[in-house]
Amino acid sequence: MSAASKCDVVVLGLGVGGEEVAGRLAEAGLSVVGIEGRLVGGECPYYGCIPSKMMIRAANLLAEARRIPGMAGAAQATPDWGPVHARLRDEATDDWNDRVAVERLVRKGVRFVRGWGRIVAPGRVAVGDEEFEAARGVVVGTGTKAVIPPIEGLRDTPLWTNKEAIEAAALPDSLVVLGGGAIGLELAQAFARFGVQVTVIEALDRLLALEEPEASKLVTEALAVDGVQVFTGAPAKQVSYVDGRFHVMLDDVGVEADRLLVATGRRPDLSAIGLDSLSVDERMRAGEKLWAVGDVTGRGAFTHVAMYQAGIVIRDILGQDGPAADYRALPRVTFTDPEIASVGMTEAQARKALPNVQTGQSNDSTRVWIHRGEELIKVVADADRGVLVGATAAGPAGGEVLSALTVAIHGEVPIERLIHMMYAYPTFHRGIQTALKSLA
Repeated sequence: MSAASKCDVVVLGLGVGGEEVAGRLAEAGLSVVGIEGRLVGGECPYYGCIPSKMMIRAANLLAEARRIPGMAGAAQATPDWGPVHARLRDEATDDWNDRVAVERLVRKGVRFVRGWGRIVAPGRVAVGDEEFEAARGVVVGTGTKAVIPPIEGLRDTPLWTNKEAIEAAALPDSLVVLGGGAIGLELAQAFARFGVQVTVIEALDRLLALEEPEASKLVTEALAVDGVQVFTGAPAKQVSYVDGRFHVMLDDVGVEADRLLVATGRRPDLSAIGLDSLSVDERMRAGEKLWAVGDVTGRGAFTHVAMYQAGIVIRDILGQDGPAADYRALPRVTFTDPEIASVGMTEAQARKALPNVQTGQSNDSTRVWIHRGEELIKVVADADRGVLVGATAAGPAGGEVLSALTVAIHGEVPIERLIHMMYAYPTFHRGIQTALKSLA
């Protein structure tokens, strides 16, 4: 090991949050070393936000074409995965190459190091044969990786995670999805709309188990319309791969498919970077000369959360004042059709945390007439304070409808004021007022 190179900050992991921290600190005049073993930019540009939403958009176009009869005339749509894969490869990801992102980072003044770093002492990181000593500290942004559950035989098969599913140049005839969370359901519905026979297996008693039960029911019904078979409350017991086919055994039934997608969650691999545990405070500080951003913090697996945390870290390292982290209005969207968008606490979480909870709900039919899709708006209120603490907007453009509810929760807008709010597009948002008026 050579003598340690001196710098101001080492950023270990250059996903969305890490790249933002490294670039902005370098632009502020600090000497910054950025270390990344995979792709600069992380999951979002190569597998998550952008590629998956391109797939979903393509699948939704097929679904829209099938809704034309009875609404606008006649249409026939033939699925073709080729153009989708070509766009993912050539337009979105540059064939999963981060050259452009690396060059962008270097232009900002960051010293880029390709490799896997480990924290060996406070402020010191080793990567390969090099060691870096950071005067101000280390920022960890190493993200998470797919969890492979301990199911008998599973690890011995050529399983897919979301990465292999996104990279697929051709689709299988059939697919089993282990996991009924956001990633599993988004990909399941998209592939089903391209003609793949899809089966979803969820160990818990309902899909999207972290969301409201009403939202779970809505998405289950929507998947059935797309021909997706769903097993809930049915943990997989054994998996095998024989003659090019996957065999998944449940308690009393077996499921077969050409491919198997594991979407049972994600978690950080802290041991790989030399940490036993990681806990951050409201300034994203994780210890002596140590900060963390993004999914590795366990505080919301979305790009906007990583960017939000990055801003806090940048201010803290530069000694600037600013607000601390506030996760009361943490939004999330599952981009199925209908979209399942939520913010803050669910009803169950609120009833555990607060003494006096009210809920209201709307199944307003206006958007159903226009879009031929189901909808739901549910609000959860702290009755003692007269403000919302949680909300779900499920339906066409559910993620956009959620924006108003996110602002309401973040700003603690009084419910009485929200009820009388005017919206630029009441057709989409009138359900909010209906749900608020039904609080009980």
